[in-house]
Amino acid sequence: MPENDNKLLLIPLGGLGEIGNNMMVLRYNNEIIVVDAGLMFPEDEMLGIDIVIPDTTYLIENKEMIKAIILTHGHEDHIGAMPYVLKEINVPVYGTKLTLGLLQAKLKENNVANAKLIPIRPRESVKLGAYFTAEFFKVSHSIPDAIGSAFYTPEGIVLHTGDFKLDQTPVDGAVTDFTRIAELSQKGILVMLSDSTNVERPGFTMSERVVGQTFEETFRQAKERIIVATFASNVHRIQQAINAAYKYNKKIAIAGRSMVNVVSIAQETGYLDIPDDTLIELDDISSYPRNRVVVLTTGSQGEPMSALTRIAMSDHRRVEIVPGDTVIISATPIPGNEKLVARTINQLFRQGAEVIYESVSGIHVSGHASQEELKLMLNFVKPKFFVPVHGEYRHLVKHSHLAQAVGIPKENIFVVENGQVLEFAQQKGTIAGRVTAGRVLIDGLGVGDVGNIVLRDRKQLSQDGILIVVVTINKEENLVVAGPDIVSRGFVYVRESEELMEEAKEKVKGVLDKCFEKRITDWTTLKSQIRDTLGKYLYEKMRRRPMIIPIIMEV
Repeated sequence: MPENDNKLLLIPLGGLGEIGNNMMVLRYNNEIIVVDAGLMFPEDEMLGIDIVIPDTTYLIENKEMIKAIILTHGHEDHIGAMPYVLKEINVPVYGTKLTLGLLQAKLKENNVANAKLIPIRPRESVKLGAYFTAEFFKVSHSIPDAIGSAFYTPEGIVLHTGDFKLDQTPVDGAVTDFTRIAELSQKGILVMLSDSTNVERPGFTMSERVVGQTFEETFRQAKERIIVATFASNVHRIQQAINAAYKYNKKIAIAGRSMVNVVSIAQETGYLDIPDDTLIELDDISSYPRNRVVVLTTGSQGEPMSALTRIAMSDHRRVEIVPGDTVIISATPIPGNEKLVARTINQLFRQGAEVIYESVSGIHVSGHASQEELKLMLNFVKPKFFVPVHGEYRHLVKHSHLAQAVGIPKENIFVVENGQVLEFAQQKGTIAGRVTAGRVLIDGLGVGDVGNIVLRDRKQLSQDGILIVVVTINKEENLVVAGPDIVSRGFVYVRESEELMEEAKEKVKGVLDKCFEKRITDWTTLKSQIRDTLGKYLYEKMRRRPMIIPIIMEV
């Protein structure tokens, strides 16, 4: 870690080389500003893991220096880790009204009290310590109240776009503040950090209003009930579904805990306009004609416990698919969720529903900028140095190519990984070391107590199962008093493999006899010998490697 005297450091702790986990640190001398603290969802090999958050070791070690946490918007990949961060670091948190409303609900759910939440508005400036002043500007995204930030530092201005797209006709009318971005660029931007999520998509991202037009057409044609599944946090999408329902005199019911929470918070904070008498309780939907009911639900990613999946599996207490129902899945599958989504869609078709999903044009648009918008932002800002953020490694590399195409010198572009330290001083930029960074796995109430070894064991258990060998010995006489007994789970069906089990028991007996002959009675050695011999035998017979757990009891 380099000395920090009169140098500006940028340190990504999450969000580079991965989708989610967004967290960026700005440091000057003994002052730190943190931008976002998000989560990501577990990858396939993270068996049993609920969520993944960034490793905040660096922040905890330097918590006396932290002046503020700035939140760019209310999506999980930007605020999801906040309950865990605030349990360790109680510092002021700045965010827009809706962002803080969503965060408050999350903190309450996780029993985090006394958080210092400070509301901010676009075009507002806040002095943060001796070295930082933050100014915020409006950006369009798939959730209202999203902002970008300009940080004034002794070395120059750092501009962080947040997640954005250049929607010319946003649902709430709040267009990205091109004017202020252009004014900032006139002051000279030292470093720009820009969203890379959609860098592989050519052209421009379609306006969110396109989805509203598709909703209206679908709602007009639907013969029976309509079920709309989308991300709970996509307030613009929810608003457009409500508008279409109101236009065609339909009632709206909400299913799914997170959807209920977000709709309630967005309504309270004024970001969701629901006409009177449009919203009904889910319990009351059977009281209305089927063609006058719209159900808004979670489950667009095929999550096993989500409302839509339970509806598809006929496992929901209040909503059941009837032939003729229309189901709209207004989201694109997150990488890794494709099979779950496909399974849900297939099951909905089996139930007789008409399913409209992502491959149908206009039912979903992204909240992130595509290539031409990313180029426009680069040309607006004209930064001296450029750091692509928010995306997998290939996204960062491709975004660096776009930056070169619009005239930023290759040597002024930094494609870095989480934990690498960028140092800027006297208009020079270098990679200057590394700090602790990585992923912390959350399993139930356990934070970071599941590591690579536990995951490896879970993987082995899921692939080849487990064998438990139970044997009772008389240590004084070196005799096997009872057993060995073998319990199998996930390895073979014992009743159909009696011969294999008997041979396995004989192998264990043989191992113990040899050990007793050599006067070996140490439990650790006995267990190791049993594990090695039985493992070798089972692999020769079955080409499988189950986890073998010897249990030795002494009498």
